[in-house]
Amino acid sequence: MGAIWPVLLFGLLLGMKHATEPDHVIAVSTIASRTKKLSLSSLAGMFWGIGHTLTLLVVGMVIIAFEQRIPERIASYLEMAVGIMIIVLGVFSFRSMLKVGHHHSHDIRHVHMKSTLIGIVHGLAGSAGMVLLTAATVKGVWMALAFMLIFGVGTVIGMMLFTTFLGIPFVWMKARQQAMNQWMVKAVSLISIGYGVYYIAHIAAEM
Repeated sequence: MGAIWPVLLFGLLLGMKHATEPDHVIAVSTIASRTKKLSLSSLAGMFWGIGHTLTLLVVGMVIIAFEQRIPERIASYLEMAVGIMIIVLGVFSFRSMLKVGHHHSHDIRHVHMKSTLIGIVHGLAGSAGMVLLTAATVKGVWMALAFMLIFGVGTVIGMMLFTTFLGIPFVWMKARQQAMNQWMVKAVSLISIGYGVYYIAHIAAEM
């Protein structure tokens, strides 16, 4: 029984590290950078983690229980969907800044819906890798469930911490320098678009 705890701790730390992968960070940044309160920025990370975890659990456990695997081509298409999503988020964020001429903040409903959907897409794309990681780390369906759950908790914690720290300069700047804040949000949007294009090209090159 004692041997379980190091494995679960490993899963927790791995989940926290997983949350800070570039595609995750950039996607959520387009939302967190436009919130007017630090609490909403933190919620963006929490809801992303919830969506990501639920998808990994459902898809991952079904695959493990039926001893199946996601075909490589389908996994690649799911990864490309992440790239498309990152581009779309960047475009909408940039366009909204141009339209209204000022920072359009998200309320809790927008944060909840958008962040959860982003997490779900990331969860779908990462399910193939998660199944392989789980199968290589633990044995048995119940241990796999425990490992995925604790991994999910790690991603929630990791992304919440990241989006909280990310939100600090944006919230501070919004209260003092509106123009600078707009440029910072636009910069995040353009980075999102550029990275999304690079991400799709990278996946396509490996197919």
